[in-house]
Amino acid sequence: MPQRTSLVRSLRTLAARRAALTAHNPRQIAVPMLTPILFALVIAPALKDALGGLHSSIDYTAFVAVGTVGLLVPLATTFAGLSVIVDRDSGAQRELLAAPVPRPLLVAGNLLVVLGLCALQIVVVIAAAALRGADFHIRASGVAWFVLAALLFVILMYGIAETLAARIHQQEEYIGATPVIAILPWFFAGALFPISALPGALTAFAKVLPLTHAMALMRYGLVDPKGTGLHDIWGMSNTTAEAWLSLAVVALFAAAFSALSVRAFSRAAVS
Repeated sequence: MPQRTSLVRSLRTLAARRAALTAHNPRQIAVPMLTPILFALVIAPALKDALGGLHSSIDYTAFVAVGTVGLLVPLATTFAGLSVIVDRDSGAQRELLAAPVPRPLLVAGNLLVVLGLCALQIVVVIAAAALRGADFHIRASGVAWFVLAALLFVILMYGIAETLAARIHQQEEYIGATPVIAILPWFFAGALFPISALPGALTAFAKVLPLTHAMALMRYGLVDPKGTGLHDIWGMSNTTAEAWLSLAVVALFAAAFSALSVRAFSRAAVS
């Protein structure tokens, strides 16, 4: 019990340190929200008017607003990964590595702050879309699906960001990898239109992306109670079963990349 208390205290201290560093860099909080808010407030309503909506039972503004979460989270976690590189090169990370603290706690402390940061940013984007007129279907079970999907997706994307930060030593090289990791998958995962509208090969590729599953789950939670996006992935008649399958996919990727990030961080610490 004393050892567990010590670990919790250490984790809280590490998280507080990372939170203080983040608070001193407002750009890390505000910049990742700019593009998603632009999509939710300007581009989505414009496309809705131009295309005449997406489906009679789905509000297109709400559809794209939830889709922008799939862009917001990768951008926010990528910025967090960049701050890890800065901390390693010119911050106090070397001193922390010399402290008697398990190295996985350093990753976990950063992750806690990223979870809080992404939660704040997601709430702002969804609230802004609602004020703009997006029609969300709010129900308790739907909110639960949305929160679970968003939580696992943040963990997944931060695992990727932390792994890249451990393996890439130059900030410029890390920034160069950002579009491939954070932006490119977003265009294939059904952010602006259903994946069924893609050519057959790209539809099959989209089904493999964890982002596709995460966005389908989040839309099932807040926008599309019929689970149209889940049906596009699995082609089943049981929407709840499809939701659990997609949640399992996101959870599997999240667990794998979280373990990989801890391993990469630990190896980089001794190199």
